[in-house]
Amino acid sequence: MKINVLTKYLLYAGLAVMAASCKDGNGAATASGTFEAEEITVSAEASGKLVSFTVREGQEVSEGQVLGQIDSLSLYLNKELLEQNIAALETGKPDVEAQIGVMKARLENGRHELDRLSRLLESDAATRKQYDDAEASVSVLEKQIEATESSLNSNIASIDAQIAGLKIQIAQAEDMLSKCRIVSPVDGTVLSKYAHEGELASAGKPLFKVADLEHVFLRAYFTSGQLKDISLGQDVKVTADFGGGKVREYPGKIVWISAKSEFTPKSIQTDDDRENLVYAVKVAVENDGYIKIGMFGKVISR
Repeated sequence: MKINVLTKYLLYAGLAVMAASCKDGNGAATASGTFEAEEITVSAEASGKLVSFTVREGQEVSEGQVLGQIDSLSLYLNKELLEQNIAALETGKPDVEAQIGVMKARLENGRHELDRLSRLLESDAATRKQYDDAEASVSVLEKQIEATESSLNSNIASIDAQIAGLKIQIAQAEDMLSKCRIVSPVDGTVLSKYAHEGELASAGKPLFKVADLEHVFLRAYFTSGQLKDISLGQDVKVTADFGGGKVREYPGKIVWISAKSEFTPKSIQTDDDRENLVYAVKVAVENDGYIKIGMFGKVISR
């Protein structure tokens, strides 16, 4: 019976030691990791010579800032030609009212004459033949106007269809022209430059890498036993290790917790060395300019 009591005592003591190994002296869960940022590799969207490319590594850039230009002369000239073709087609459109205006005036006169002959016919002042001839003339004019108007409208529709097709080509040219402009997709700092002015760029070729260094993340690794002490949106304390015992403290917020465990990365040491599986956690930190990508840090739950 004494043996069982002793066994239970040792078991509870062991569990207590394991729990303490995942917390600091104040009972807070701690984890270490490295700082990272959202890095974006900007690639060429068009092919051609880099006629300008002013990017410098370490340069601060803003979202939408134009940093370079791929040769787009042929695209520009093609767009100009398309616009001239549209202008020529617009000029060639028939003026329906002008072309059938004279015929409508004749039709109006013919109808007045038909009304006059109708009154004269009632008083036997005109013959039936005169009336029938006038009526036939009005009918012919009506059909001529209808046929002419239909033909002109069909011609206009054909021209409009050609113009619509040219406008699509212009939109495509403008899209390609916009892709020849090299712009920064975000506010940030240029980390790497992969091309130089005068070189030939091809669609998909990396040109430079940019990252927002004002908002960085500490990717730390917690053991399964520590997960109960952290949650999304939780405010935590973060320390950045500058080496030589120098550290800086920052406020942080947990913004992501991995749903899957993974083997502990070789560069990471957990508080409980017996834990082989850990959970990655991202902690958002406002950078004051001292934190660098790849620097080691520690997160302490509050």
